[in-house]
Amino acid sequence: MGRSRKEDDIEKGTLSWQWVPGPVIVGAGPSGLAVAACLQENGVPCVILERSDCIASLWQQRTYERLKLHLPKQFCQLPLLDFPESFPKYPTKHQFISYLESYANHFSIEPRFRQAVSSADFDSATGFWRIRTGDSLYLSRWMIVATGENAEPNVPEIHGIERFRGPVLHTSVYKSGSEFQKQRVLVVGCGNSGMEVSLDLCRRNATPHMVVRNSVHILPREMFGISTFTIAMTLNKWLPLKIVDKFLLVVANFTLGNTDRLGLGRPKTGPIELKNATGKTPVLDVGALSYIKSGKIKVMEGVKEVTQNGAKFMNGQEKEFDSIILATGYKSNVPKWLEGSDFFTKDGMPKTPFPNGWKGENGMYVVGFTKRGLLGASSDAVKVARDISDQWTVINGRKSRSDSYIIPV
Repeated sequence: MGRSRKEDDIEKGTLSWQWVPGPVIVGAGPSGLAVAACLQENGVPCVILERSDCIASLWQQRTYERLKLHLPKQFCQLPLLDFPESFPKYPTKHQFISYLESYANHFSIEPRFRQAVSSADFDSATGFWRIRTGDSLYLSRWMIVATGENAEPNVPEIHGIERFRGPVLHTSVYKSGSEFQKQRVLVVGCGNSGMEVSLDLCRRNATPHMVVRNSVHILPREMFGISTFTIAMTLNKWLPLKIVDKFLLVVANFTLGNTDRLGLGRPKTGPIELKNATGKTPVLDVGALSYIKSGKIKVMEGVKEVTQNGAKFMNGQEKEFDSIILATGYKSNVPKWLEGSDFFTKDGMPKTPFPNGWKGENGMYVVGFTKRGLLGASSDAVKVARDISDQWTVINGRKSRSDSYIIPV
């Protein structure tokens, strides 16, 4: 067999290497922190590699100021440490970040920052994972992929967008509508981010035009004073999924009205069934719909092409804009650095669906790829920590400290 580039680099002295007795966790977002805490509770040491200079870099560096959790806090807290009781039902971005920082401090989690993983592969000859970051190589029996579903901005190809004279930005760099006062803004995307950005623009005296390319479910954030998600989770324990979806849509149509008339057609598949099948999250309305009804947020069909001064749309309309904001979501970056594994699809998601997509081959584990938010990530973290703890006990003859924490799913 030929020598690998990593082996040549080690011999030349250009690549330092380190043996890690416990698992290497790639990513210090909520998923990485959750599995690190669960491992510590089970007496298993680990090393966390983070490409940025802080924990939860998506939340700290790539989110807009008005962002709040869309679900009640009890569905967003990580294992073993709840949100402070003083936090509101829907914590703000800054409150969530402070919770994550407290979480890391509580469990003495100290990621190694500015350690972007350039490649990772399993060496069958030694039985170890080789994880490379810049000039360092980490070797371990276990690797935990915790980079998540939202590692990179998803920037679609739109014909002619390079010709546009104004600024074009993704929501990952959008902070506040105050930068767009009195502007005509094209917002591409009608998910939760597209809706919230359009709402923020309206409140900052801008004129947003929101592109709706596909059908979308819009639900009230709360029904009868209770979060819609809580109601859906509760009903789903006792009733068939289709009945739950039908109930949610009846209440949504009663409280929000017929969204089809606003250019927001609903999918034929119910909201929860669609979420489980595709991961497409229903929009939880926090005020944007009233602005759509009043005409302050204008709903547009798909973009045919972008011009120098604006855009042409599929229905033949053409309008001028000052700025374009891409509210087109995020994607996994796993295909860029994971080598020699067919566990993930070309889009960087586990081929094995939830709830069994947390364990790969050869000691590889996955946390935060469930398409079920922080609740799914916490569930994975607990499973991964227990599985590795069992192996750790066999190898080192130590008993784990905790095996009783359960995440409801």
